[in-house]
Amino acid sequence: MSIELDGLAVGYDGTPVLEDVTLGVEPGEVLAVLGPNGVGKSTLLRTILGLQSPIRGSVALDGDSLSDLSRDEIARRVGYVPQQESTTVPSTVFDAVLMGRKPYLDWRPTEEDKRRVAAVLDSLDITELAMRNLHELSGGQRQKVMLGRALAQEPSSLVLDEPTSDLDIRHELDVLELVRRVSREGNAVVYAMHDINLAARYADRFLLVADGGVVALGDGSVLTPENIERVFDVPVRLVEDEIPILVPERGRD
Repeated sequence: MSIELDGLAVGYDGTPVLEDVTLGVEPGEVLAVLGPNGVGKSTLLRTILGLQSPIRGSVALDGDSLSDLSRDEIARRVGYVPQQESTTVPSTVFDAVLMGRKPYLDWRPTEEDKRRVAAVLDSLDITELAMRNLHELSGGQRQKVMLGRALAQEPSSLVLDEPTSDLDIRHELDVLELVRRVSREGNAVVYAMHDINLAARYADRFLLVADGGVVALGDGSVLTPENIERVFDVPVRLVEDEIPILVPERGRD
């Protein structure tokens, strides 16, 4: 198991915003965390990354307790793609991805570090962008660069926070196709999303969260109109296709 959560409660100042999360994510699996703003999705991801401590429960990466791992050891095991970042510091694409090698760096990048970055750029089909400045890129291109930075860490798991926010439809599909391909190469993937239908198309399992707790955990069968209404407080109907498509009904009066 790449990621294991056991009885996890997360929040701030001792007050939980999300409780009783117990699950495991296997290599090659994509777990989508679905829920509205403010229910603890990002807090859950930050706790998995060791960026904040759990209120209760535990996190394990590759069988080792997160509390026993150093920051560099965590970074070697789990890569992180945050929500769209503002790029205030001028940087080329190559240098931005090279930052992902930080857990391995001694004093300066080695030739192996540079080869790894070149391989990641090639795998994401963005080699031609290597010397471009981040400021010159579209939102979709920048998101691929952030994914590349995470992959340069050579992690066994990936955590992504709203990986398709502010992207147009084509770039949404491009990014999620890449993430699914990465998972099929052996990475466990966890991402938080709002878009139920995109998640239904690209994820293997789903954690539905609402105020205070878990509503459902499982495969696509948990994406029922009843569960979605409970999570998002919006009535929906299910349109049968190869995957479930949930269409909002008329808004509440």
